Amino acid sequence: MQASRYPALFRIPLHALISIALLATGVALRIADPQPVSRLRLSVFDSYLRAAPRAVDPSYPVRIVAIDEASLARAGQWPWPRSMLAELTSRLQQAGAKSITFDLVLAEPDRLSPDALLRSLDGQSVNAAIVSEISRLPSNDERFAKAIASAPVVLGVAGEAYSGRGIAPYRGGISFAGDDPRMFVHAYSGGVESLPILSQAARGIGAVNWVPSEDQIVRRIPLLVAIGGKLYPSQALEALRVGTGQSTIFVKSSGGSGVEAFGSQTGIEHVRVGQTVLPTTERGELWLKFSPSDPHRTISAGSILDGSFNPADIQARHIFIGATATGLLDLRATPLAASIPGVEIEAQALEQMLSSEHLIRPAYATGLEIAFIVLFGALVAWMIARSGALIAAIVGGMAIAGIVALSWLAYSRAGLLFDPVYPGLAIALLYLGTSLTSYVQSEIERAEIRSAFGHYVSPSVVSEIAKHPDRLKLGGDERDVTLLFADVRGFSKLSEGLQPDELVRFVNRLFTPLADTILDHRGTIDKFMGDAVMAFWNAPLRDDEHAKNACRAALVMLADVARFNAKQSEESGLRGETFVPVRLGIGLNTGACVVGNVGSPQRFDYSVLGDAVNVAARFEEATKTFGADIVVGERTAADVPSFAFLELGTVMPRGKDRPERIFALIGDETFVASGEFAELKTAHAAYLAATSAGGERTAALEKCRQLCPPSIAGYYRDDLGRARTAATST
Repeated sequence: MQASRYPALFRIPLHALISIALLATGVALRIADPQPVSRLRLSVFDSYLRAAPRAVDPSYPVRIVAIDEASLARAGQWPWPRSMLAELTSRLQQAGAKSITFDLVLAEPDRLSPDALLRSLDGQSVNAAIVSEISRLPSNDERFAKAIASAPVVLGVAGEAYSGRGIAPYRGGISFAGDDPRMFVHAYSGGVESLPILSQAARGIGAVNWVPSEDQIVRRIPLLVAIGGKLYPSQALEALRVGTGQSTIFVKSSGGSGVEAFGSQTGIEHVRVGQTVLPTTERGELWLKFSPSDPHRTISAGSILDGSFNPADIQARHIFIGATATGLLDLRATPLAASIPGVEIEAQALEQMLSSEHLIRPAYATGLEIAFIVLFGALVAWMIARSGALIAAIVGGMAIAGIVALSWLAYSRAGLLFDPVYPGLAIALLYLGTSLTSYVQSEIERAEIRSAFGHYVSPSVVSEIAKHPDRLKLGGDERDVTLLFADVRGFSKLSEGLQPDELVRFVNRLFTPLADTILDHRGTIDKFMGDAVMAFWNAPLRDDEHAKNACRAALVMLADVARFNAKQSEESGLRGETFVPVRLGIGLNTGACVVGNVGSPQRFDYSVLGDAVNVAARFEEATKTFGADIVVGERTAADVPSFAFLELGTVMPRGKDRPERIFALIGDETFVASGEFAELKTAHAAYLAATSAGGERTAALEKCRQLCPPSIAGYYRDDLGRARTAATST
């Protein structure tokens, strides 16, 4: 009952069902985007970046003041006193830096401040005048705060995932259109900030958090984060705001002006500072288009402190101060390098913002990739079913090559990131899956063909059908065939006195070599009918020489019977029994028939239907009347002119309205070339002429009896003066 409700489902081919299942799996995996799939996509983006990175701006608008090994050798171990940082800040401000960003979070008071030193001397004998003098000195943090207050400085804050510590709110302006950005950005429950005295003096506060991919490679940085429910810009974004003199950061999210979300909260569209628009991911991240590391981008902090630097390298530039010394362990992995200092990532992010040379992963990219998978996956599956695996492979290969080329062009020309790997891999796996399905189906079909035809045709024909099933048309195919009916003469008398098991053995011994002969000559056995066999040629596979192969098989069958008789006679003699030789009558006819599966869905046979079948059966019956072992129709004799035929006369088959000329087949090409056949043919023509004219035919008849082979001897043996012309009927 259930199956009848969904009849269409059960009519869908297995190939189509497998293709649909593979396509659905591929799309579902892309939507779920598990780590292996996302890593494939990121790996190709990395390869693009390595092939065509962002070019280094020779004007170096962003410089890194590095706390490197040379600086540590000059100024001492890290951390340096805040007074030294104050000196560093003042020198950079005097040189005309646009912005000065410390890639640091200075959360603890300076332990080298004068007041801290006094506390460390507690309990020791120190001159009171010295203590009084030191206590009047400002702390290093105060000195640093004073330097910060007069310079465009950005300090850092850091979000902490499992912290309840609150930090001061961001003092700059963040305005948004559309959904609240806090719904989408990376969020932290608490955080840590620089000392209030320092933070309040700074013009900007930026988050130092970075969010690597699962493989710990930095490919994006968050432009905005939420710490304790409050929004903060990244250090690079804040450096851009401070350095360009802007007061507000604008954020456009889903639902904002010009951003179509259709009621969905799809995330952040872009971030804007002044006239600089930064495209982001839905989480407010900026894809980084790295440039190769360049030593000219970096200035040693030691050269700033000792005054040996060139002020022109600082003037009108954005400055990032951070650790690059290996021992300070601030190293990150990027697509271009196994490790670079973390401060360089911030500096390169700001360079990218200033150059407007961005990488963009469009919001529609995923949908476009899924559409490609569905469209070309379905095309490949259809091509496999329609045109075969080779054409489908060519189409699929061209599709994969096309998406790779388009993906590269989109990256190199417009900075757009489209994934060619997963769609290409999905199509390749679909091709393999459907090809395997087609292969299994083909093997099943071949097995069915072998099973269905193994009892009817020779193994070589079965093999050919299995290799080329397209050449086989089942269910009804009209074509010319040559039919053979063979019947054992006097079978009732032969079977007398035999027990049932003896009779079965007798029949099997007789028909086994006859069946083998039919199969060996590319014939198809239709059926066995007691003491008779029916076969045909030119189906299921076409055979241009079907009439010749059928005639040759009939001659060999007579030879098989002769060998059978000799063997049986020998065995009967040993047993002291009388053996009655077996005689075979064979009728051959060629004509148009319908070949195919005949019967019902539960029981059917591969057989032939048509008038030519009935006529062939009548020719077999005519062997009794005419005394010839093989009787052949006119069409068959005409199709095999190289064989030895003798005309017997005409017959009027039952149900026919005109007589049929018949011939006796007595030999193949070898016998035709012999002088014996030439004499017999001449004598037979004379005999037929005398019979037709009603004249003397004794001499011709005697001559024919002397020359004829056993297969036609009966024709001449019992001459009763009959006129073997058109009057004979079977």
